[in-house]
Amino acid sequence: MKVKDLIRILDAEILCGEDFLEQEITDFGASDLLSDILAYSKDEYVLLTGLTSSQVVRTAELTGAIAIVFVRGKLPPQEAIGLAKSHHIPLLKTDNLMFISCKKIVKELIKEEKNK
Repeated sequence: MKVKDLIRILDAEILCGEDFLEQEITDFGASDLLSDILAYSKDEYVLLTGLTSSQVVRTAELTGAIAIVFVRGKLPPQEAIGLAKSHHIPLLKTDNLMFISCKKIVKELIKEEKNK
């Protein structure tokens, strides 16, 4: 699955990083706690969160995230968007709850696995 696929799956809006949507996703992480995100640390994963501060972008970059999806219709401040742009991290926004977003992603991953 690529980052661009999340736009369709989650009915998401691109906030920045249009040039980096072709990246292949190897994993997902979902949390509203920075300490949990820091403990996760994987390569090429997508972070789903309701946190919108610049610290989320810094934490995502430190832990190997290739994109961030803001759930519950949350919008990050311009400072966070600028930081994501400078680190080439696409930001997406969905109105879905975190649980619903995760459920939709898992459903899509199962469908992809069956089609292999």
